[in-house]
Amino acid sequence: MSVTDLSQSRERELWRRLEGVNDPELDEPVTEMGFVERAEIAQDGHVEVDFRLPTYWCSPNFAFLMLEDIRAALDALSWAPPFHIALHDHMFAAEVNQGIAAAKSFSEIFDTLVGEGEVDLEALRTKFRLKAFKRRQEAVILGLRAIGLSDVAISTMTLADFDALRGGEADAVKHRLRYREALLARRSGLRPDDRVIVDWDGMPVDPGRLTAYLGELRSVRINMEFNGALCRGLKQTRYKEMEVIDGEPTLVDFIIGRVPPPAAPSHTTDH
Repeated sequence: MSVTDLSQSRERELWRRLEGVNDPELDEPVTEMGFVERAEIAQDGHVEVDFRLPTYWCSPNFAFLMLEDIRAALDALSWAPPFHIALHDHMFAAEVNQGIAAAKSFSEIFDTLVGEGEVDLEALRTKFRLKAFKRRQEAVILGLRAIGLSDVAISTMTLADFDALRGGEADAVKHRLRYREALLARRSGLRPDDRVIVDWDGMPVDPGRLTAYLGELRSVRINMEFNGALCRGLKQTRYKEMEVIDGEPTLVDFIIGRVPPPAAPSHTTDH
């Protein structure tokens, strides 16, 4: 492999890893949110990542979770480079940067600084995983309805059936992959004949309850989309550099009650 090919391969891998890091509250990639301002590979292979959040006072909990996940993503790079992650324009940037570089926990960084006491970040992560699970599940259920599947077929669909779905538009495929990831993260022992449309506790969602259950999922999604619109608006105002993603609801949409359901494109299946 030539030097140029190696460099391009590493750059693709770097961005692929970063695209796998989500804002924990919004369940959207930090790259799509515009939080990764710069990610570069130097000639000697070391990596530098510059990170910015929408406001100076963004929750240090959230900032730490995202930077910790970025650190894990960089640790997983195939060429095992040294790296430097820098959070900019945040009230605790210096403390977070030093703590992340030293692989400190959140409590080790902040307990003596702000006296917050022990913070259970794993409980916070679980809360965000629950919301992400519900948001991804709603998109999948609506997508399955859009291709003509009955509520009975959706409710009784097994993992094997789900994995047998083929083709469709990019958004539909993305929704399925993201939900499958969240489902297996929650239920690692899922078998091919187990149902895929289950609640957070693993209980099947019966056909007669599916519509009401979708109402619960919708409320979670709207809350997350509102927060996402707020973050984008704040970042756009602060840095004057970020365009609104096509199709994403804006704050105006929420104010006037014009919030569309998630995209559920027409979809073909290939069994």
